[in-house]
Amino acid sequence: MSSKGKKYTDALKRFDRSRPYSPGEALDLVKGLASAKFDETVEMSVRLGVDPRKADQVVRGTVSLPSGTGKDVRVAVFAAGPAAEEARAAGADVVGSDDLIARVDGGFMDFDVAIATPDLMGQVGKLGRKLGPRGLMPNPKTGTVTTEVGKAVTDFKGGRVEYRADTRSRGVVQVPIGKVSFEPVALLRNFRAVIEEMNRVKPAAAKGKYIKSVAVSSTMGPGVDVDVAALRITDEDLVGA
Repeated sequence: MSSKGKKYTDALKRFDRSRPYSPGEALDLVKGLASAKFDETVEMSVRLGVDPRKADQVVRGTVSLPSGTGKDVRVAVFAAGPAAEEARAAGADVVGSDDLIARVDGGFMDFDVAIATPDLMGQVGKLGRKLGPRGLMPNPKTGTVTTEVGKAVTDFKGGRVEYRADTRSRGVVQVPIGKVSFEPVALLRNFRAVIEEMNRVKPAAAKGKYIKSVAVSSTMGPGVDVDVAALRITDEDLVGA
């Protein structure tokens, strides 16, 4: 058995897998169970009662994490002229138009988020086979096709993350909410932001129970189930975290 496998198995024995936990308890467990030598990412998985294969039940967008992601987000911007200058001033890692499109077409993928101005989407759209499978294709629904590229760059570098209910996973949304090195209250703030966003974008066509299950985990750790009856986090809860 590999060392990773042994650590994972040992972690499973350190909590009661048969019961759900409050958000705070679950996040504390995830922090305590993390055993990798690097600062693991904390991720939450939300299973929604939607069928994302149907147009009226698509759940997709972006959410700003108040505590940030703990990650240095690399942003590429497809823009020209003043918009390109605006993107550079905002801290974009790579900016270009035809030249950047050619680089990406040639295999350059050294970025986490791609933003484009509307006038370049006709050309950027041709990169669908490169960007699509990696979830990097700019899209108006996620705020990555915009004339306000400076604001978009600032938002994504500051903690805005994309989410979508995956058709292959039957409505599961997975969102990174920080690092195991984060203080508990910082993770709890980000957790609350995601839950509030999921409720905000609930499709009118969604029937029955909407948030079916929630789990949190670290990169190398097991998932810990969260009690869906205890998802509401108040400001008082954050003060006490």
